[in-house]
Amino acid sequence: MFYSLLRPILFTLPPELAHKITLQNLNILYQLRLSKLFFRNIPYAPCTIMGLNFPNPVGLAAGMDKDGEYIECLSTLGFGFIEVGTVTPRPQVGNPYPRLFRLPKNQAIINRMGFNNKGIDNLVTNIQKVNFEGILGVNIGKNSDTPLENAVDDYLVCLHKVYPYADYVAINLSSPNTPELRKLQHGDELEKLLSALKQSQQQLTDQHGKYVPIVVKIAPDMTMSELDKIADILLSYGIDGVVGTNTTISRQGLKNVDYADETGGLSGAPLSNSATDIIKHLYIKLQDKIPIIAVGGVMSALDAQEKRLAGASLIQIYTGLIYRGPSLVKETINSF
Repeated sequence: MFYSLLRPILFTLPPELAHKITLQNLNILYQLRLSKLFFRNIPYAPCTIMGLNFPNPVGLAAGMDKDGEYIECLSTLGFGFIEVGTVTPRPQVGNPYPRLFRLPKNQAIINRMGFNNKGIDNLVTNIQKVNFEGILGVNIGKNSDTPLENAVDDYLVCLHKVYPYADYVAINLSSPNTPELRKLQHGDELEKLLSALKQSQQQLTDQHGKYVPIVVKIAPDMTMSELDKIADILLSYGIDGVVGTNTTISRQGLKNVDYADETGGLSGAPLSNSATDIIKHLYIKLQDKIPIIAVGGVMSALDAQEKRLAGASLIQIYTGLIYRGPSLVKETINSF
């Protein structure tokens, strides 16, 4: 009810400004210890996935809190896990403005943010200050000016720095907003990267005395044959989980819609069916050997149920939170 009154006001503001103001005010509520007045009675629905004990299976997708500045206040919305990032080794400003667009009639968003973040060292500093009882994932990527042949180095830098503090690490190979990044999802490039990451994971496990799962985030814009090949590679390298999916470059069903021709990744309701199809196909290939974290077009409990029935073990939301507000978190938890 509260958010339904607030949203029309927020939607009069430029999207990035509304995003910033929302997080700042949520943090103020948290600091004043008023959060529980607005966000109460979150169901307890524990589950164990990837050896991690989740308070509930509904998480916040990467992108909302790129630098880990709002983990504690976001946790008051009821998330069982929060994924921060995408973060890169060095700070970068991302793509030029404007780079974020609402498509309200379609309950969708197009973004071409371009991994804007303050760098891995800043993120680690922020995480060290946090008192969060849920599961914390860190989503890592490469700097836009790092040549593709050197991408492995960027991922390894990030993995080493966040390993002591993350509950799992998500490898973002699928954003459409960093040139050539999606090439890393396929063939020799993917094998080279996963081989290096798994070797480092073993070394870091021995060094820190804990095993931090590695999950890979994939794109929805691929053929089923390409998806089969990716699934086989994930299985062969013992990857711990897969996030399906990132945003799409498809604009199917958005003819004559304002901003639909903007470059960037589309998220929200138009992505829901294709993301679910990816999950169904992945589950057939992976069975229960690699758990699937479903993200993409979760706008209601029904969307979450469809992804769970398709084979997802965990659910993430982001665009749905913008259009539906915090009530979607509780609704989605109850759908499990």
